[in-house]
Amino acid sequence: EQQVEKYSTRPYGARVDTENLAKTLNSWVYDYDLQFDVIMIGALTENQLIYPLLTKLPIDKLCSKPGFLFIWASTKKISELSTLLNDSRTWAKRLRRSEELVFIPVDKNSVYYPKEWSIPEEQILEEVQWHCWMCITGTVRRSTDKDIIHCNVNTDLSMENSSTGNSAVPAQIYKVVENFSSSTRRLHIIPTSTGLKQHVKVRPGWVIVSPDIILDNFEPERYKKDIEAIGSKIPYNDEIEQLRPKTPV
Repeated sequence: EQQVEKYSTRPYGARVDTENLAKTLNSWVYDYDLQFDVIMIGALTENQLIYPLLTKLPIDKLCSKPGFLFIWASTKKISELSTLLNDSRTWAKRLRRSEELVFIPVDKNSVYYPKEWSIPEEQILEEVQWHCWMCITGTVRRSTDKDIIHCNVNTDLSMENSSTGNSAVPAQIYKVVENFSSSTRRLHIIPTSTGLKQHVKVRPGWVIVSPDIILDNFEPERYKKDIEAIGSKIPYNDEIEQLRPKTPV
């Protein structure tokens, strides 16, 4: 946590309406030559996985190689997510699905409980968890790329707890991403409004794009200077490497 905090940019927010999202991201790519090593798409609200909109975003140009994409969907939208990532006509052809994270709301009163989910009468169990598929561009190996990734530092399953709050994406989700990748260039795209009950917070080390973000302070050239000052990767630390869990030989 100290390493992540030390090598983080200031919190950046970019308030962008849904209809202007593709235009804005294309400007970042072609006008400012911006790239990110870690991109997360979506939040824990039902209206985030919008197939036609996402196919228009220049994710393949924004994501470096190697790079990581984390994209969220409710259980109900898994088929839509599968269609998106299997469509060879879109940016998804550059991304290889690697891992899956799961977030489970505590009960029906939770702000994270999928409101559009209807349970058939004959069904006993409710499938109300959120899924996050992690995809990779390029080739990353656990055994040799220790300067890029830190494996086995978090569980793939997160459950809502008393400290989760009501952010559109709980802080514990951001921590999983930060602990996994040592890259400092992190982008979070929240395509549509999350509503009043789930606010969008800025976070050090992240550029968060959302129609609802309160802080609207992102300037591409200023951001590039921040990255130059701290470096694009959290420096390798031998003590951390010795302490973290390893995959058995």
